[in-house]
This record gives sequence, C-alpha cells and structure tokens, in this order.
Amino acid sequence: MMRPQNMTRSIVLCLMLGLTTMLQAQHTQFTTHQEADPEATAILEAVRKKYESFPAVEARFRLAIAIPDEAEQREEGYLAQWGDKYRLELSDQLVISDGQSVWVWLKANEEVQINDADPEEEGEVWTPRDLLRIYESEDFVYVLVGSSREGKRTLQAIEFKPLDRHSEYSKVRLLVDARTHDIVRVITFQKDGTRLTLELLELTPHAALDEQLFRFDKSLCPTCHYEDLRL
Repeated sequence: MMRPQNMTRSIVLCLMLGLTTMLQAQHTQFTTHQEADPEATAILEAVRKKYESFPAVEARFRLAIAIPDEAEQREEGYLAQWGDKYRLELSDQLVISDGQSVWVWLKANEEVQINDADPEEEGEVWTPRDLLRIYESEDFVYVLVGSSREGKRTLQAIEFKPLDRHSEYSKVRLLVDARTHDIVRVITFQKDGTRLTLELLELTPHAALDEQLFRFDKSLCPTCHYEDLRL
C-alpha cells in the first residue's frame, strides 16, 4: 500500500501532467536529459506557457487508483491554484499550501502534517506549478510516443522516464490536445505495480478565488494530531 505522503505526491503529479490511454509505440531509448525529444519539448513548452498565463485556476478531475491485488479505487476531486498557493481536495485528504507552508490532512488518521513549501525537501509535496516545469529538470528524459484520435480531437502522448533508478516511478505518460494544448489525461506507473489515472473533467482559467481557500483552519479538525515538520 502506498504511504500517504507518496500518494499525495503521485496525485499532484497526475493533476499537473495529465493522463493518457495506453498507446503502444516503439521509440528511441533516450538515456540522458540532453537527449530528450525536441518535438516533445516544443509541445511541453506550449502547455506550460498556456497554464502559466492563468493567474488563478480551478479544476475538477476524476482519479482512478489501481493497486495490485486490490479493487480499483475511483473518486472525483478538486484543485485550486493561485500563484504558489494551492488547495487539493479528495475524499480522504485535504492538501493546502499558502506558498510558505503545506498542510496535509489525513482524515482517516485524524492527523495533519505540516511542512515547509519546498519541493526539494525529502517527502515534501510538489507544487503544481513546479510540476509543469518537470521537463526542464535533468532528473527526467521524455519523448513523444505517438498520437491518437479521440472524438474530434487529436491527442499527443508524451512519456517521461526518471533517470534515477531509485525513483518510485517507472514512467509517467501525458496526453495533450494537439490543437489547444490542453492537458487531457495522465497515467503514472509506480514500480510496485500501482497505477494512477487522472482525467480532467473541468478547467476554469482566470478563476476568482478567495484567499481563505489557501489557509488551513484548525476548526476543520479540532481533534487532529498536528505534526509540525517545518524547519
């Protein structure tokens, strides 16, 4: 079973990278960041520029979690982002960042973990904005693996591979609308066989968001144990 912190990291990764159908394609085996596919880079740059042009955004999504030897879990969730601030709502947890700190409320455990908002810290939750720049990191190599038709849309599939052999991911696949550069879906493949699939249901760019969304109120869970891990 995935640890709560790893599950949160995977869900946020899914949210900001998108999901894809299982495309079967043969491609060059790139092994360093410098060998990344320039065609895929151009697509990712267009996606990043589009999403970073939104000062604030809301999204509703459907998430499926497939863990070996367990029944598949399905649920819908909500994400709001305003600059470096974000709020992620799922049935079993709530993640809030005010840009300085991150609160992770694990509802079943009645526990709230508090961390500094620093994606370089071990165990930290990655911010969605940082994840849209994942292709600039030298920790990954990526390639455009093909395209497919879905209704009236042409979808382009990009596959990311971590270069660190100790990474918990074996690969991540992103599906993008070729015409609009919208993120459509994402699949993350864990080395333990877990697979997370996300479908973006609704996206509201330039959303009018209340600052209160990005503040954790202890009245949400007055009986919770609060573990403050901030430095």
